Formats: sequence, structure tokens, C-alpha cells
Amino acid sequence: MDLLFLGTSSGVPTKTRNVSATAVIEASGRHWYLVDCGEGTQHQLLHTPLSIRDLRGIFITHVHGDHCFGLPGLLASAGMSGRTEPLDLVLPHALHDWIRLSLAASETYLPFELRLLAVESLADWCSETLQVNTVQLSHRVPSVGFVFTELNPEPRLDVQRLDAEGIPRGPLWGELAQGLSVEFDGRVLHGHDYLRASRPARKLIVCGDNDNPELLAEVARNADVLVHEATFTQAIIARNGVTYGHSTAAAVARFAAQAGVRNLVLTHFSARYQSNPQRSPCIDDVHEEAQAYYGGNLTLARDLQRYHIGRDGCLHAV
Repeated sequence: MDLLFLGTSSGVPTKTRNVSATAVIEASGRHWYLVDCGEGTQHQLLHTPLSIRDLRGIFITHVHGDHCFGLPGLLASAGMSGRTEPLDLVLPHALHDWIRLSLAASETYLPFELRLLAVESLADWCSETLQVNTVQLSHRVPSVGFVFTELNPEPRLDVQRLDAEGIPRGPLWGELAQGLSVEFDGRVLHGHDYLRASRPARKLIVCGDNDNPELLAEVARNADVLVHEATFTQAIIARNGVTYGHSTAAAVARFAAQAGVRNLVLTHFSARYQSNPQRSPCIDDVHEEAQAYYGGNLTLARDLQRYHIGRDGCLHAV
């Protein structure tokens, strides 16, 4: 299971960081899921191995433009790329008419079914390999985080059950191992009933904008990775006096330490933070502030960088 960041800036893009978009990639390495779609996301994709035709679902955390303005262009490009598979788009209900109007006004024809799902009423969303749930966050507008959990990872045959039910070894086992349905002794056996996970499921959380990390306390307990915005440092907030509904690196780091989060990835940095350490404020300030409160595996996300969650639960750049 991998993360690939397509945009790590907040509000506006910079020369080195585009606005919010994060790809979650299945363990197979083929299918993937997109969380947020700021303007220019489709351009960022051109610098990655990801194909729009392998995109399984899009999930938008909230209505602000730096998280959704790239949608009409991405959808149009998906149509022109030859995509025919249906695509689920989970986003705030307030954006549904905007999407429909954008496509209609530009006379954009999509050769695939676009299924608009309201994030407000989403109980859970599942593909064959992942389940996605939401967690409510705190921002100037309603905002959510998306919790991705693997389903039945690396399934293997439940040999004990097969033997107990007297199902003979041979071709039947081979077909069940592929998830197929077979007939035996006058009944139908379904492959998914005889497959069991061979390792613990990995779980990661990708958050929208949020000024109260404590809202993640329940879902963060057993998560392998938490991706959270760190728009500001405490020094900037002290100077300006307002957070605009965002978190500081210190606030997120303190929470992650208390919750026992093993891998913390910070993203959504204010455009004021420069990459040049000779200039102030610098992105190194964000890292130093977080590191003062959090002793786990800390990562500051970079555009177009891919990160792998290993079987040992450790996150590392690839």
C-alpha cells in the first residue's frame, strides 16, 4: 500500500508544491484512489506512473477550491483517455450541481458513468480490496478525513475449513483460491468464503483541513499512517493571531505522540514556507517544530514523492 503526493501546498500553489491531492495506491500497485483534487492535479499525474483508467474512486474532503478545482479537467481527461469503467466521486453535496454544470456548460461528454455520492451520507465505501470510512473534522466549512483499510489482504485458502468440510484437494481448491465459485456435492461454494487474510490489514488516514486533531483520537489508535495538514507553525499563529481553521505542526505532533501514531506525514504547508534554509520562514521550521513533540517516524510530504507502507507498518520513501 503506497501514498503518492500530487500536491502538498495550502491555498495556492508554489513553484515546488501544487495544491492538495493525494493518491492512495493498492498493494497490487495498479489500482489507486484520489483524495482531493486541487487545480493542476491532472498535470501532476503526467509525472507519475498512475493512469486515470486505473483510478477506482475520488474522495473530496471539503468544498474549498484548493481541494476540488481540478475535478472538471481531470474528469474530461479521463473521458478522452478512453476510460469506460464507472467512477465513484465522493464529495460534499454542495459540489454536486457544480460538477454537473461544469460538464454541461463545457459540453463535456464522459464515456463512462460518473456516480456522484454525498460524503455527508457515506457510511462506508468498498472496492474489492479497500474499505473507506469518514471521520468528521473541524474547519471553517464541514471537512472530513478518509480512513482507508485493506480488506482481506493477500488472501490464502482456509485449508482447515476446506478439510473440515471434506472438500478434496485438487482443481476445486485452485478455483476457490482464485475467488471463483464452484459446485461440489450438490452445492455452490463461493471462493470469498474460503479465503482468509495472510497478514494484518494496513490502515491509513488522509485528512482534510482540520484545526482539532483530537477528533481523530478513536480512528488513529490502530492506524499505520496519519496524513494531516500542518499549515502553520506556532510562531506564525502567534504573529497573526488566527488559525483560519488550520492546525500547527506542534498541535498535530502532540496529538500523534499521545495517540501513539507510528507514522506521521505532514502536508498542506502554507506557501510562505520556503525550501531555501537561508530564507525565513523555511519548511525546516515545520519539521523542527513537529520533531520537538513527536518521536515517531515523521515525514514532511513532498510533491511527486511516493511512500510505501511496509508489512512491518513502517513508512519509507521509494
